[in-house]
Amino acid sequence: MPFAWPCACRRHVQSAEGYADNAAMPAPPVFKPAHDAIAGCDLCVAPGGVLVWSQADWRVIRVDDAAHPAFYRVVCNRHVREFSDLAPAERRRCMDLVCAIERVLIDKLTPTKINIAALGNMVPHLHWHVIARFEWDSHFPNPVWGDKLRDPLPSPMQRLAMTTEQLDTAVIAALSTC
Repeated sequence: MPFAWPCACRRHVQSAEGYADNAAMPAPPVFKPAHDAIAGCDLCVAPGGVLVWSQADWRVIRVDDAAHPAFYRVVCNRHVREFSDLAPAERRRCMDLVCAIERVLIDKLTPTKINIAALGNMVPHLHWHVIARFEWDSHFPNPVWGDKLRDPLPSPMQRLAMTTEQLDTAVIAALSTC
């Protein structure tokens, strides 16, 4: 009987022949700049964080932020400045992705609040922030970009109900159904 390697990614399975990649596990997404990438646009030339999920028009990244470990972005893969620049079907798809991530964060982490925002002042490339907020987080109730109010102990990573890898897996599962 196969033995699952004690690895968080569960990509390895031991059989009588030794260890092999688990064919059922999808390959991690790889970032490729869009054909219309704008030189100098941070979200055109790089994923913008830990790439969690990607399809033709959209990608989801987790922001690598120790103070806010449940911070995701839904990013348009092509260079679009404003939400209204999208076709109606694209806007609906974007909001479906945002809502799927929000639902995972609520169901898995029971945060105090979810913050959703599309600002683009610093990076004028369409992206939506979906952030689980907690009363204990370093900035709450201020925005994550606002003044820090405290140093939470234990750390935010230790306070989450699951690891970021487990959370990413739940996000991927939700996005695959919407």
